[in-house]
Amino acid sequence: MNPSPIGVFDSGLGGLSVLREVRAMLPHEPLVYLADSRYAPYGDKPEAFVEARTLQVCEWLVAQGCKALVIACNTATMHAVQTLRERLPVPIIGVEPGLKPAAASSRSKVVGVLATANTLKSAKFNRLLATLAPESRYLCTAGHGLVALIEQGDVSGPAIREKLDAYLTPMLDAGADTLVLGCTHYPFLSGTIRDMVGDRLALIDTGLAIARQLSRKLDEFGLAASPDGAPEIRYLSTKDARHLHDMAAALLQVDARAETVAIEPAPAIGA
Repeated sequence: MNPSPIGVFDSGLGGLSVLREVRAMLPHEPLVYLADSRYAPYGDKPEAFVEARTLQVCEWLVAQGCKALVIACNTATMHAVQTLRERLPVPIIGVEPGLKPAAASSRSKVVGVLATANTLKSAKFNRLLATLAPESRYLCTAGHGLVALIEQGDVSGPAIREKLDAYLTPMLDAGADTLVLGCTHYPFLSGTIRDMVGDRLALIDTGLAIARQLSRKLDEFGLAASPDGAPEIRYLSTKDARHLHDMAAALLQVDARAETVAIEPAPAIGA
């Protein structure tokens, strides 16, 4: 049995949706959630910055004793997961938009994909899309502004609804019956999307699949903690621990004791 923690990392608060699934499946595992909120969102940052900063943060988590890492950020996964797996001595679980399950479940074979601009333009995403395009038609839309609003705690207000209406209406008009939530922030909008479109769109969120893959990797490498444990989660932010505490309370309904940490110096934004 390995009592070391699992690191769950995101540029901001979106990874809390993945943390929720990991905690539900592996309640005996110690966890460290790290939000790099000083530099959130990653979706509008240069690819070189995202890769370098993701490596820097994940090296820090490994130095803190993390036995495995979940990169709970689609943009960071797309731009950095290969580098992480080459350089770090722990299992790395990345995330990617659920294009495959969407193709399998869509009856109309028209699938909407809502993701960050950086995810949509990444080589990894487009390679995956190319392998699946013959099966379905994918309508890919960058959810500009959604992450910033969610980071402020807005998951159902007028501004969110206005943006969602602009992004989802063309998908529905084109015959989409399935929507891929291609950013870990977006599952927190599921209730609002359902309120707006009813059952016209099936929502694809890969959080549960990530938790299952993590569980498999822990077993494969003999890293699982004792099933009798009930450890607390450490919540860390590189900017504002109070904000992380408040958002964890609002989004997860937990009273999270959060800490602010410094991981510097960061790469140049213009890299």
